[in-house]
Amino acid sequence: MCASYGLDPRFTDAELIDDADADLLDGLRAWAASNAGETLRPTGRNLRNLNPIIADANGESTLVPAWWGYLVNGEPARFPSINTRSERLQDRPGGLRSRALVPATGWYELRKTDRVWHEFGLDTGALFGMAAVTQRGRTADGQWFTCYSIVMRPAPDHLAAIHERMPVLIPTAFARDWLRAHGDRELIDEALLAAAALDERIVAVPRESDKGSERLF
Repeated sequence: MCASYGLDPRFTDAELIDDADADLLDGLRAWAASNAGETLRPTGRNLRNLNPIIADANGESTLVPAWWGYLVNGEPARFPSINTRSERLQDRPGGLRSRALVPATGWYELRKTDRVWHEFGLDTGALFGMAAVTQRGRTADGQWFTCYSIVMRPAPDHLAAIHERMPVLIPTAFARDWLRAHGDRELIDEALLAAAALDERIVAVPRESDKGSERLF
């Protein structure tokens, strides 16, 4: 599962979405800088660390502050909701009705054999987008939020020894389709094929610490 990821404001090469304008990228950099390089983690019951995602708004890509994980009956879901298996979406494509891109420069997984954390990312250190499905959710005090769940798939062979699953990375050329196309079984199948094109570019680097308060840079 993906339980944390990073967004470094120093990103230079944006491999996110081909119609991302300067304002959108500047907004991401400004948010990441204000986050002071802290690891992005799921929103807790008492901690509303809303993270930026990219959603479609009437044909335009826009930044939305969002709650990582689902809200059910006014509180965080009791079932695992920060990640959604791609296989589940293939079996139940109704979950694809609303989608987003989660911008990141890396994500983190623990290799169970030696308890060493690894940071995963693209070989260029570029900003990239992870596939997510979204839904609206309400907290106990009546506030409504966009909630998101990162879509996960089996990891390719060269990464599986570190962790058996990884986020579905959406290449730039497929980003618009992911955000705007009709949500059906064909869409998730096409997303998985598109994501596989990035497999050989994904690298993993051991990290020195797994402390929850560690900084990314």
